[in-house]
Amino acid sequence: MRTGVFRRLRAAVAVGLLICAAAGCGSAEGSGRGAESVVTIRDGQVRGQVADDHRLFAGIPYAAAPVGERRWQPPAAPAAWSGQRDATTPGPQCPQTGSQDQPGWSQSEDCLSLNVWTPAAARERSRLPVLVWIHGGSFLTGSGRDYTPIGLVNAGNMVVVTINYRLGALGFLAHPALAHDGGQVGNFGLLDQQAALRWVRDNIGAFGGDPAKVTLAGESAGAMSVCDHLASPASVGLFRAAVLQSGPCQVQADRATAIAASQDYAARLGCDGEPAAVAACLRAVPVARLLDAPLGFVGRGDDLVPGPVTGEALLPANPVEAIHGGQTAKVPVLIGFTHDEGTSFTADSYLKNPQTFTADNYPNLLAGLVGPRAGEVAARYPLRVYPHPVLALSAVGTDRDFVCPILDMADGLAKAAPVYAYEFADAHAAVPPEWSGLPFPLGAAHALELPYLFDRVEGLPAPPTSDQRALSQQMIRYWAAFVNATDPAVGDQPAWPRYTAQRALQFAPGDTKVTTDAASEHRCQFWNTFR
Repeated sequence: MRTGVFRRLRAAVAVGLLICAAAGCGSAEGSGRGAESVVTIRDGQVRGQVADDHRLFAGIPYAAAPVGERRWQPPAAPAAWSGQRDATTPGPQCPQTGSQDQPGWSQSEDCLSLNVWTPAAARERSRLPVLVWIHGGSFLTGSGRDYTPIGLVNAGNMVVVTINYRLGALGFLAHPALAHDGGQVGNFGLLDQQAALRWVRDNIGAFGGDPAKVTLAGESAGAMSVCDHLASPASVGLFRAAVLQSGPCQVQADRATAIAASQDYAARLGCDGEPAAVAACLRAVPVARLLDAPLGFVGRGDDLVPGPVTGEALLPANPVEAIHGGQTAKVPVLIGFTHDEGTSFTADSYLKNPQTFTADNYPNLLAGLVGPRAGEVAARYPLRVYPHPVLALSAVGTDRDFVCPILDMADGLAKAAPVYAYEFADAHAAVPPEWSGLPFPLGAAHALELPYLFDRVEGLPAPPTSDQRALSQQMIRYWAAFVNATDPAVGDQPAWPRYTAQRALQFAPGDTKVTTDAASEHRCQFWNTFR
C-alpha cells in the first residue's frame, strides 16, 4: 500500500467542510422548527439543525473523553447532561497530521463523537434503515465530518451516521504496558467503533432509525474496519449487512508484530522499563508528539501504517482467514473496488521523486515492490503496453493489493450469505487539483468513487459532467436499496446479480453493466500464486 496518498487524501478530505454551511442548514429557531430539532437520547437532549431536505445532529459524544488516565483505555460511557446539548456543529477531529490549521476545524483527544443525518420528516417512530459510515485514511487521518450524505439520506429514506474513532498511536498502540480486557493489546480505535455501534443500537430509534436495520459501511481503512467487525465476536448483532469499498483486508497485524513495533515506538519516545513506568510515561507524552505514528504494523516494505491487531479475544483471526474459515458474521455484503486503485499511490510517489519513474529503472522499481519474482511480474506487465512506467507499476499495485484480494474475499463471503460485487470504472473521474497536469491519466483511482456517493467529500471534486452526475445518482440509488433491503435491486436500473462465477456490476458513465472478467483482466490467477 502507498500510505502517503492515504494520508494526503484524508488530509485533503478534511480541508474545511463546514457541514451545515455547505448543506444549507438554517438554525432551528430561525426555521420555526424548534421541536423537530430536539431529540431525547439516553444521556440527555440534543438540539440539531433542520433544513428542507434533512436534519443534522452533529458532534454527539458516544464515549467519554479518552484523555489523561483514559488515554489508551477502552472507551467508557459518556456522562449525562442536563438541558439541551448543542448538536449543530461537528465535534473536533481525533488528533492527526494535516488539516489542523484549516479554518473551522479543530483537533482534540476529546473526539469520540458522531453525526446523525436523517430525512426532514423522520421522527422517533419512523423505523428507518440506518447506514453507519466508517471513514478511511490509513488509520491515521480522517473524521466523520468529512462526508455529507444528504443524497443517500433522501434516496433511501434512511438515517446515516458518520463517526470519529481514535487514530494512529492513540488508536492502535499495542504496547503490553497498556494491556486491557484481560491482557489484550491495541485495538482502541476498533473498540471505539464498537462503542459507536452500541450507541446506535441504544439511541438511533430516537432519531427515527431502526436499530435492527443497521448496515455497516466504509472505504479503504474504513472497509478494513468493517472486515474486522465481520470477524469480531464483540460486533455480532450490531449490524445486519455490510459494505466494503476498496478494503485490502489482508493486512492486519498479528500480536507479536504489533507489540514489537509498539515497544520500539515507545522507546523512541523515551518510554521504556517497567510496565507501570512505561504506561505513565506514554500518558504524559504531549499529543503533538503522537501525531506522526510510524508504528509499522501493516503493509509491505516501507509502506507501513498502524491498525487493528489479530490474535486477541476482540479479533481472534485475520479477517481473510476468518472469512475462508466460515468464522465471520453471515450477513449480506456489498463489496468492490475501483478499476485503477493503484494510480493514487504511485502518483503520490511520482510527485515526490519523478526522476525515479523511468523505463530503465522499471526493473528496480518492480523488485522493490514484489521482490525476487520481479521478472515474472515484468513479463505480465510489460512496459510496452503502458503509456508511462507509473501506470505499469500502478497496475501491479491495483491487482495485487486490491482487486484480487477483494475478489478472493467475495468468493469466501458468498459461501455463507448473499454478496454483491462491483467495479467502479469511470476512466475520467475528476481528480484533486494537485494531481492535475500529471503526464499520465489516473483513471478510476482509489477513493474517486466517493464523490459519486456523497454530496461532498471535501478535497475530492464532484462528478463534473452530466453523464457522471447521472452515474452518481444511479450508484446512490443502488447503495440506498441495499441499505433498505440488503439487496441492491432497483427496478428501472440494470439488474445487479448476486456474486457467483465472479459476476460484478461495473459502473461507468452511460455504460453500467454486468461483467465476469475482472479476475482475468487483473491477472488474479497469477497473483494467487504469491500467497
